[in-house]
Amino acid sequence: MILNPKFPLYLPGVENSNNNVSIIGASLREDITILGYFVSANRGLEIKVKNTYSTKEYTSFSDILKKFIEDNQLTGVQRLGMAVPGPVLDGKSSPARLGWSLDVEEYARDFGFEKVEMLNDLEASAYGMALLEDDDLEAIYTSGHLEKGNVAILAPGNGLGEAGYFFDGKYLRPFATEGGHSEFSPRTNVEVEFYQFLNNIYGIVSWENVLSKSGLFNIYRFLRDVKRHPEPEWLGERLAQGDFVEELYKAAMEENVMICRIALDTFLEFLAREANNLTLKVKATGGLLIAGDIPQMIREYIDKAKFYEKFKISDKMEDMLRNIPIYLVKQNHTALKGMALYTAYYQD
Repeated sequence: MILNPKFPLYLPGVENSNNNVSIIGASLREDITILGYFVSANRGLEIKVKNTYSTKEYTSFSDILKKFIEDNQLTGVQRLGMAVPGPVLDGKSSPARLGWSLDVEEYARDFGFEKVEMLNDLEASAYGMALLEDDDLEAIYTSGHLEKGNVAILAPGNGLGEAGYFFDGKYLRPFATEGGHSEFSPRTNVEVEFYQFLNNIYGIVSWENVLSKSGLFNIYRFLRDVKRHPEPEWLGERLAQGDFVEELYKAAMEENVMICRIALDTFLEFLAREANNLTLKVKATGGLLIAGDIPQMIREYIDKAKFYEKFKISDKMEDMLRNIPIYLVKQNHTALKGMALYTAYYQD
Protein backbone atom coordinates (compact mmCIF):
# COMPACT_ATOMS: atom_id res chain seq x y z
CA MET A 1 0.00 0.00 0.00
CA ILE A 2 1.50 3.30 -1.12
CA LEU A 3 0.31 6.89 -0.80
CA ASN A 4 -1.99 8.31 -3.47
CA PRO A 5 -0.63 11.71 -4.61
CA LYS A 6 -4.21 13.02 -4.71
CA PHE A 7 -4.04 13.04 -0.90
CA PRO A 8 -0.89 15.02 0.01
CA LEU A 9 -0.99 14.23 3.73
CA TYR A 10 1.21 15.91 6.29
CA LEU A 11 3.28 12.89 7.35
CA PRO A 12 6.84 14.01 8.12
CA GLY A 13 8.04 10.49 8.81
CA VAL A 14 7.47 9.47 5.20
CA GLU A 15 10.34 11.69 4.11
CA ASN A 16 12.53 10.21 6.83
CA SER A 17 11.84 6.69 5.47
CA ASN A 18 10.69 4.91 8.62
CA ASN A 19 11.13 1.43 7.13
CA ASN A 20 10.66 -1.87 8.93
CA VAL A 21 8.71 -0.44 11.85
CA SER A 22 6.31 -3.11 13.16
CA ILE A 23 2.82 -1.93 14.06
CA ILE A 24 -0.44 -3.37 15.29
CA GLY A 25 -3.30 -1.31 13.93
CA ALA A 26 -6.76 -1.63 15.46
CA SER A 27 -10.19 -0.40 14.41
CA LEU A 28 -12.59 -0.64 17.35
CA ARG A 29 -16.27 -0.78 16.46
CA GLU A 30 -19.49 -1.54 18.26
CA ASP A 31 -19.99 -4.80 16.37
CA ILE A 32 -16.51 -5.94 15.39
CA THR A 33 -12.92 -5.06 16.23
CA ILE A 34 -10.38 -5.49 13.43
CA LEU A 35 -6.66 -5.80 14.08
CA GLY A 36 -3.83 -5.95 11.58
CA TYR A 37 -0.10 -6.48 11.80
CA PHE A 38 1.77 -4.04 9.54
CA VAL A 39 5.35 -3.23 8.64
CA SER A 40 6.28 0.17 7.22
CA ALA A 41 8.14 -0.01 3.91
CA ASN A 42 8.79 2.11 0.81
CA ARG A 43 6.90 5.16 2.09
CA GLY A 44 3.85 3.00 2.68
CA LEU A 45 2.71 -0.11 4.52
CA GLU A 46 2.71 -3.86 4.11
CA ILE A 47 -0.02 -5.77 5.92
CA LYS A 48 1.07 -9.19 7.10
CA VAL A 49 -2.06 -10.48 8.82
CA LYS A 50 -5.55 -9.29 9.73
CA ASN A 51 -8.09 -10.75 12.18
CA THR A 52 -11.64 -9.78 13.08
CA TYR A 53 -13.16 -10.28 16.53
CA SER A 54 -16.69 -9.87 17.87
CA THR A 55 -16.42 -6.84 20.16
CA LYS A 56 -19.20 -7.89 22.50
CA GLU A 57 -17.51 -11.22 23.29
CA TYR A 58 -14.69 -9.42 25.14
CA THR A 59 -14.70 -7.41 28.34
CA SER A 60 -11.84 -5.12 27.29
CA PHE A 61 -9.68 -4.15 24.35
CA SER A 62 -6.68 -5.58 26.21
CA ASP A 63 -8.27 -9.04 25.97
CA ILE A 64 -8.69 -8.70 22.20
CA LEU A 65 -5.14 -7.40 21.81
CA LYS A 66 -3.73 -10.33 23.79
CA LYS A 67 -5.75 -12.76 21.67
CA PHE A 68 -4.46 -11.21 18.43
CA ILE A 69 -0.84 -11.37 19.58
CA GLU A 70 -1.26 -15.00 20.69
CA ASP A 71 -3.19 -16.05 17.57
CA ASN A 72 -0.40 -14.78 15.33
CA GLN A 73 2.57 -15.54 17.61
CA LEU A 74 3.80 -11.96 17.43
CA THR A 75 6.84 -10.82 19.38
CA GLY A 76 8.67 -7.52 19.65
CA VAL A 77 5.97 -5.39 18.01
CA GLN A 78 7.14 -1.79 18.31
CA ARG A 79 3.96 0.28 18.02
CA LEU A 80 0.21 0.18 18.52
CA GLY A 81 -2.37 2.41 16.81
CA MET A 82 -6.05 2.46 17.82
CA ALA A 83 -9.00 4.00 15.94
CA VAL A 84 -11.97 4.48 18.26
CA PRO A 85 -15.62 5.58 17.75
CA GLY A 86 -15.52 8.65 19.96
CA PRO A 87 -13.48 11.68 20.99
CA VAL A 88 -9.86 11.25 22.09
CA LEU A 89 -8.60 13.66 24.75
CA ASP A 90 -5.05 13.54 26.13
CA GLY A 91 -4.57 9.97 24.95
CA LYS A 92 -7.76 8.76 26.61
CA SER A 93 -11.19 7.84 25.30
CA SER A 94 -14.38 6.27 26.67
CA PRO A 95 -16.57 5.61 23.61
CA ALA A 96 -20.21 5.24 24.65
CA ARG A 97 -20.87 2.49 22.09
CA LEU A 98 -18.03 0.35 23.47
CA GLY A 99 -18.41 0.85 27.20
CA TRP A 100 -14.63 0.70 27.62
CA SER A 101 -12.12 3.19 29.02
CA LEU A 102 -9.03 3.38 26.82
CA ASP A 103 -5.68 4.92 27.76
CA VAL A 104 -2.57 4.88 25.56
CA GLU A 105 -0.25 4.90 28.59
CA GLU A 106 -1.86 1.72 29.90
CA TYR A 107 -1.18 -0.20 26.67
CA ALA A 108 2.38 1.08 26.42
CA ARG A 109 3.02 -0.05 29.99
CA ASP A 110 1.23 -3.41 29.88
CA PHE A 111 2.41 -4.56 26.45
CA GLY A 112 5.80 -2.85 26.18
CA PHE A 113 5.13 -0.84 23.02
CA GLU A 114 7.60 1.99 22.36
CA LYS A 115 4.77 4.13 21.00
CA VAL A 116 0.97 4.01 21.23
CA GLU A 117 -1.34 6.31 19.28
CA MET A 118 -5.12 6.71 19.40
CA LEU A 119 -7.38 8.68 17.04
CA ASN A 120 -11.06 9.14 16.46
CA ASP A 121 -12.04 6.52 13.89
CA LEU A 122 -13.02 8.96 11.15
CA GLU A 123 -9.82 10.95 11.59
CA ALA A 124 -7.99 7.64 11.21
CA SER A 125 -10.09 6.94 8.09
CA ALA A 126 -8.98 10.28 6.67
CA TYR A 127 -5.38 9.06 6.87
CA GLY A 128 -6.41 5.71 5.37
CA MET A 129 -8.02 7.39 2.38
CA ALA A 130 -4.55 8.45 1.30
CA LEU A 131 -3.93 4.76 0.54
CA LEU A 132 -6.96 4.44 -1.76
CA GLU A 133 -6.62 3.63 -5.44
CA ASP A 134 -8.36 5.97 -7.88
CA ASP A 135 -10.91 3.22 -8.59
CA ASP A 136 -11.94 3.28 -4.92
CA LEU A 137 -13.53 6.72 -5.45
CA GLU A 138 -16.80 6.97 -7.37
CA ALA A 139 -17.76 10.44 -8.57
CA ILE A 140 -21.19 11.68 -7.57
CA TYR A 141 -20.47 15.13 -9.00
CA THR A 142 -17.38 16.79 -10.47
CA SER A 143 -17.32 20.49 -11.29
CA GLY A 144 -14.48 20.47 -13.78
CA HIS A 145 -12.58 23.30 -12.08
CA LEU A 146 -11.46 21.95 -8.72
CA GLU A 147 -10.18 24.43 -6.16
CA LYS A 148 -7.63 23.48 -3.58
CA GLY A 149 -8.94 23.75 -0.07
CA ASN A 150 -10.35 21.97 2.91
CA VAL A 151 -12.16 18.66 2.41
CA ALA A 152 -15.22 17.39 4.31
CA ILE A 153 -15.81 13.72 5.18
CA LEU A 154 -19.23 12.32 6.11
CA ALA A 155 -19.63 8.65 7.09
CA PRO A 156 -22.94 7.11 8.24
CA GLY A 157 -22.61 3.62 9.69
CA ASN A 158 -23.13 2.37 13.24
CA GLY A 159 -22.98 6.06 14.13
CA LEU A 160 -22.47 9.25 12.11
CA GLY A 161 -18.83 10.15 11.62
CA GLU A 162 -17.84 13.63 10.53
CA ALA A 163 -14.29 14.82 9.91
CA GLY A 164 -12.22 16.78 7.45
CA TYR A 165 -8.88 17.77 6.03
CA PHE A 166 -7.46 21.23 6.66
CA PHE A 167 -5.45 22.36 3.62
CA ASP A 168 -2.44 24.40 4.77
CA GLY A 169 -1.42 25.47 1.28
CA LYS A 170 0.72 22.39 0.69
CA TYR A 171 -0.53 19.48 2.77
CA LEU A 172 -3.84 18.01 3.91
CA ARG A 173 -4.08 17.65 7.68
CA PRO A 174 -6.91 15.39 8.94
CA PHE A 175 -9.00 16.49 11.91
CA ALA A 176 -11.83 14.94 13.87
CA THR A 177 -15.17 16.44 14.84
CA GLU A 178 -18.15 15.27 16.86
CA GLY A 179 -20.56 16.95 14.46
CA GLY A 180 -22.74 13.86 14.23
CA HIS A 181 -23.99 14.75 17.71
CA SER A 182 -25.11 18.25 16.71
CA GLU A 183 -28.85 18.78 16.84
CA PHE A 184 -31.09 17.77 13.96
CA SER A 185 -33.50 20.41 12.66
CA PRO A 186 -36.60 19.75 10.53
CA ARG A 187 -37.49 21.76 7.44
CA THR A 188 -40.98 20.61 6.34
CA ASN A 189 -44.21 19.82 8.18
CA VAL A 190 -43.62 16.07 7.79
CA GLU A 191 -40.10 16.49 9.16
CA VAL A 192 -41.55 18.33 12.17
CA GLU A 193 -43.69 15.25 12.79
CA PHE A 194 -40.57 13.10 12.44
CA TYR A 195 -38.68 15.34 14.86
CA GLN A 196 -41.50 15.06 17.42
CA PHE A 197 -41.48 11.29 16.98
CA LEU A 198 -37.74 11.18 17.72
CA ASN A 199 -37.99 13.77 20.50
CA ASN A 200 -40.35 11.44 22.38
CA ILE A 201 -37.71 8.70 22.15
CA TYR A 202 -34.41 10.55 22.65
CA GLY A 203 -35.17 13.99 24.07
CA ILE A 204 -32.38 15.81 22.24
CA VAL A 205 -32.45 14.66 18.62
CA SER A 206 -29.02 14.53 16.96
CA TRP A 207 -28.13 13.99 13.33
CA GLU A 208 -26.83 10.57 14.36
CA ASN A 209 -30.42 9.64 15.28
CA VAL A 210 -31.24 10.19 11.59
CA LEU A 211 -28.10 9.30 9.64
CA SER A 212 -26.90 5.94 10.95
CA LYS A 213 -28.09 2.35 10.96
CA SER A 214 -30.39 3.12 13.88
CA GLY A 215 -31.32 6.37 12.10
CA LEU A 216 -32.49 4.50 9.00
CA PHE A 217 -34.57 2.29 11.29
CA ASN A 218 -36.02 5.43 12.89
CA ILE A 219 -37.05 6.72 9.45
CA TYR A 220 -38.58 3.37 8.56
CA ARG A 221 -40.60 2.97 11.75
CA PHE A 222 -41.83 6.57 11.51
CA LEU A 223 -43.15 5.82 8.02
CA ARG A 224 -44.71 2.57 9.25
CA ASP A 225 -46.07 3.58 12.65
CA VAL A 226 -46.90 7.27 12.23
CA LYS A 227 -47.50 7.78 8.50
CA ARG A 228 -49.09 4.30 8.21
CA HIS A 229 -47.26 3.13 5.11
CA PRO A 230 -48.06 -0.59 4.77
CA GLU A 231 -45.41 -3.14 5.67
CA PRO A 232 -45.75 -6.56 3.98
CA GLU A 233 -45.87 -9.34 6.55
CA TRP A 234 -42.97 -11.17 4.95
CA LEU A 235 -40.86 -8.00 5.13
CA GLY A 236 -41.40 -7.52 8.87
CA GLU A 237 -40.11 -11.04 9.48
CA ARG A 238 -37.12 -10.54 7.21
CA LEU A 239 -36.16 -7.21 8.80
CA ALA A 240 -36.39 -8.72 12.29
CA GLN A 241 -34.24 -11.73 11.46
CA GLY A 242 -31.55 -10.32 9.15
CA ASP A 243 -29.32 -7.28 8.79
CA PHE A 244 -31.82 -4.39 8.79
CA VAL A 245 -30.05 -2.14 6.27
CA GLU A 246 -29.26 -5.00 3.90
CA GLU A 247 -32.80 -6.41 4.01
CA LEU A 248 -34.41 -2.99 3.56
CA TYR A 249 -32.15 -2.29 0.60
CA LYS A 250 -32.93 -5.65 -1.02
CA ALA A 251 -36.67 -5.10 -0.55
CA ALA A 252 -36.39 -1.68 -2.20
CA MET A 253 -34.27 -2.84 -5.14
CA GLU A 254 -35.56 -6.36 -5.79
CA GLU A 255 -39.17 -6.23 -4.56
CA ASN A 256 -39.87 -2.51 -5.18
CA VAL A 257 -41.48 -2.23 -1.73
CA MET A 258 -42.69 1.36 -1.47
CA ILE A 259 -42.05 1.94 2.25
CA CYS A 260 -38.43 0.83 1.78
CA ARG A 261 -37.92 3.10 -1.22
CA ILE A 262 -39.39 6.07 0.64
CA ALA A 263 -37.15 5.29 3.65
CA LEU A 264 -34.03 5.25 1.45
CA ASP A 265 -35.09 8.40 -0.41
CA THR A 266 -35.64 10.18 2.92
CA PHE A 267 -32.30 8.98 4.27
CA LEU A 268 -30.46 10.24 1.17
CA GLU A 269 -32.22 13.61 1.31
CA PHE A 270 -31.11 14.02 4.93
CA LEU A 271 -27.60 12.87 3.95
CA ALA A 272 -27.43 15.56 1.25
CA ARG A 273 -28.59 18.18 3.72
CA GLU A 274 -26.07 17.28 6.43
CA ALA A 275 -23.35 17.04 3.75
CA ASN A 276 -24.29 20.61 2.86
CA ASN A 277 -24.07 21.66 6.52
CA LEU A 278 -20.66 20.09 7.06
CA THR A 279 -19.27 21.44 3.79
CA LEU A 280 -20.29 24.98 4.70
CA LYS A 281 -18.96 24.74 8.26
CA VAL A 282 -15.47 23.67 7.19
CA LYS A 283 -15.54 25.64 3.89
CA ALA A 284 -14.69 22.46 2.01
CA THR A 285 -13.85 23.93 -1.38
CA GLY A 286 -11.52 20.96 -1.93
CA GLY A 287 -14.37 18.48 -1.99
CA LEU A 288 -16.72 16.20 -0.08
CA LEU A 289 -16.03 12.51 0.58
CA ILE A 290 -18.94 10.27 1.56
CA ALA A 291 -17.83 7.10 3.32
CA GLY A 292 -19.38 4.67 5.81
CA ASP A 293 -21.13 1.31 5.66
CA ILE A 294 -24.55 2.57 4.58
CA PRO A 295 -23.62 4.59 1.46
CA GLN A 296 -21.43 1.71 0.33
CA MET A 297 -24.26 -0.79 0.83
CA ILE A 298 -26.90 1.28 -1.00
CA ARG A 299 -24.54 2.70 -3.63
CA GLU A 300 -26.51 1.41 -6.62
CA TYR A 301 -29.69 3.05 -5.33
CA ILE A 302 -28.23 6.56 -5.12
CA ASP A 303 -29.54 8.95 -7.77
CA LYS A 304 -26.43 11.10 -8.20
CA ALA A 305 -28.11 14.00 -9.97
CA LYS A 306 -30.88 14.17 -7.36
CA PHE A 307 -28.35 14.01 -4.51
CA TYR A 308 -26.36 16.89 -6.03
CA GLU A 309 -29.48 19.02 -6.47
CA LYS A 310 -30.44 18.51 -2.81
CA PHE A 311 -26.85 19.10 -1.67
CA LYS A 312 -26.40 22.52 -3.27
CA ILE A 313 -29.57 24.13 -1.89
CA SER A 314 -28.57 27.16 0.20
CA ASP A 315 -29.83 30.60 1.11
CA LYS A 316 -26.66 32.44 0.02
CA MET A 317 -23.89 29.89 -0.67
CA GLU A 318 -25.18 27.99 -3.71
CA ASP A 319 -22.45 29.44 -5.94
CA MET A 320 -19.80 27.84 -3.73
CA LEU A 321 -21.66 24.56 -3.21
CA ARG A 322 -22.43 24.00 -6.89
CA ASN A 323 -18.71 23.69 -7.72
CA ILE A 324 -17.66 21.31 -4.95
CA PRO A 325 -16.74 17.79 -6.15
CA ILE A 326 -18.43 14.91 -4.35
CA TYR A 327 -17.02 11.38 -4.20
CA LEU A 328 -18.28 8.14 -2.70
CA VAL A 329 -15.57 6.06 -1.00
CA LYS A 330 -16.09 2.41 -1.98
CA GLN A 331 -13.35 0.90 0.21
CA ASN A 332 -13.89 -0.50 3.71
CA HIS A 333 -11.44 -0.54 6.60
CA THR A 334 -9.80 2.79 5.86
CA ALA A 335 -9.69 3.41 9.63
CA LEU A 336 -7.52 0.34 10.21
CA LYS A 337 -5.05 1.21 7.46
CA GLY A 338 -5.06 4.90 8.32
CA MET A 339 -4.35 4.22 11.96
CA ALA A 340 -1.35 2.08 11.04
CA LEU A 341 -0.13 4.74 8.59
CA TYR A 342 -0.39 7.50 11.19
CA THR A 343 1.36 5.37 13.82
CA ALA A 344 4.20 4.59 11.41
CA TYR A 345 4.86 8.04 10.02
CA TYR A 346 3.33 10.87 12.01
CA GLN A 347 5.79 12.97 14.03
CA ASP A 348 4.87 15.77 16.43
